[in-house]
Amino acid sequence: MTGNRRQYWLSLGLVLVVATVCYVISAYLGYRVIAFILLLTVSLIAISFDILPVLVSATLSAFIWDFFFIPPRFNFHVGNTDDAILLGMYFVIAMISAVLTYKIRQVENASRKKEEKANTLKLYDTLLNSLSHELRTPIATIIAATDNLQSGNDNLTGENKDELINEISKASLRLNQQVENLLNMSRLESGFIKPKIDWCDVGELVYDITRKIEENGITQKISININPNLPLIKTDKVLLGQSIYNLLNNASLYTRPGSVINIIAVIHVDILQLIIEDNGEGFPSGEIGNVFDKFYRLRYSKAGGTGLGLSIVKGFIEALKGNVRLENIDTGGARFTIEIPCETSYLTVSP
Repeated sequence: MTGNRRQYWLSLGLVLVVATVCYVISAYLGYRVIAFILLLTVSLIAISFDILPVLVSATLSAFIWDFFFIPPRFNFHVGNTDDAILLGMYFVIAMISAVLTYKIRQVENASRKKEEKANTLKLYDTLLNSLSHELRTPIATIIAATDNLQSGNDNLTGENKDELINEISKASLRLNQQVENLLNMSRLESGFIKPKIDWCDVGELVYDITRKIEENGITQKISININPNLPLIKTDKVLLGQSIYNLLNNASLYTRPGSVINIIAVIHVDILQLIIEDNGEGFPSGEIGNVFDKFYRLRYSKAGGTGLGLSIVKGFIEALKGNVRLENIDTGGARFTIEIPCETSYLTVSP
């Protein structure tokens, strides 16, 4: 009710303001031109407000035009038949314009809601299809390897058992990563992400994350170029670390074996710039703008993946008041650049 009352006041106020301005300059404008200005005002009101405030505004504008602008002025008497017909047509056109504009807005809103619903269903279908592979595959691996170990098969050598344990470890890490991505996306969508800012050694964080990635048995080489004398920065170590992990994991999944992944970190006054680039094939130019969208997977990417990793990177970095961008490298490969504002210090922080 309060919202409707506000719409009435705003719409009537807008008509009165426009009419006042027209009255001030009426010596330079014909009253027929003023009719078009008032009609335009009513149409603009119809774009934003409900139908009843719009109809009231249209009626008021007709009476104002008649009383203040159609000769003889300052009464509701119309001097000739042409003006009487014009006034009647104005009233009808104002009403029709108001109703049609409002209806068009309703149709657009309904169409947008329908499209949003369709997109949501499509996204969830994509997620479920991805999860059916990304979660079921490591679970099946763990079950199969565990069954083999528990079967008491005397043919299993010590080497066989080590291989099965290694498969269980890799599958568990893969499963954990997918669950982490789902939980992180849930936190982002719920607005639950609240950075815990503390001092952090960027070099130490990058080396820790790199070790975790290398433990997955990647076939790429990671090269780290970070000045050991970089100052400490104030940021959320967990959010930044997860972002680095997702970018490195993405590069290890979608570049050829033997590719090189470079990590560069520099600090410009109070801005941390972190670059992760590879010498792979890069991204299709037409899809670069979509890679940070939730559930988005490249059109010709290999099977698997939920399309959450990069969207989580974007969400976490924005939670740190920073930004992340992607570009292809002219010589081949892709470059992700993270920039985060942060406080710096060269003081050593005791553990």
